[in-house]
Amino acid sequence: MFSGIVEEAARVVDTVTRDGNVDLRVACSFANELRIDQSVAHNGVCLTVVDLPGDGTYTVTAIRETLDRSNLGLLKAGDEVNLERSMMMNGRLDGHIVQGHVDTTATCVDVEEVEGSKYFKFEYEVSPEMARKGYMTVEKGSVTVNGVSLTVCDSTLTSFRVAIIPYTMEHTNFKHIVPGSKVNLEFDIIGKYLARLQEI
Repeated sequence: MFSGIVEEAARVVDTVTRDGNVDLRVACSFANELRIDQSVAHNGVCLTVVDLPGDGTYTVTAIRETLDRSNLGLLKAGDEVNLERSMMMNGRLDGHIVQGHVDTTATCVDVEEVEGSKYFKFEYEVSPEMARKGYMTVEKGSVTVNGVSLTVCDSTLTSFRVAIIPYTMEHTNFKHIVPGSKVNLEFDIIGKYLARLQEI
């Protein structure tokens, strides 16, 4: 379980493809605090730590299904990836409830600067059936973009915008997102449960 509050935009050191899966080696400031089997969200994708060499890096493995649903397969050495360790249950929920299970990807189609902040517009594909199951955004609702908990504005069936303040730009990989960039989306789990209850 995560909150969508990114701890660090860390550097990908290396990627290795093995039998269709990808091992990601990442360097970050808290690598030496991690342990094997611990969960860490990478651009919003929950992955398990599988190796800790003790040099300030660690390794996780993304399986084929994860690569098909996310942008992790596009990462290469030198890229930045948003990281968040799992939420502590005695802490504040500063973002919203995030599972670390990416639903789909979206494409940035516009970036607009407005009074010191930036508005990013994203478009994604969704079937009417999946929308009925809660795989969509709603005005002023929550969405996770590359692991960042954000408030939706200008929501349509296949697009939405989010406002990014300068602090978030500086401390996440939003600084690298431009029109054409692919990002990971996780829709609000509460919306999914409500949609499911309506089917019963």
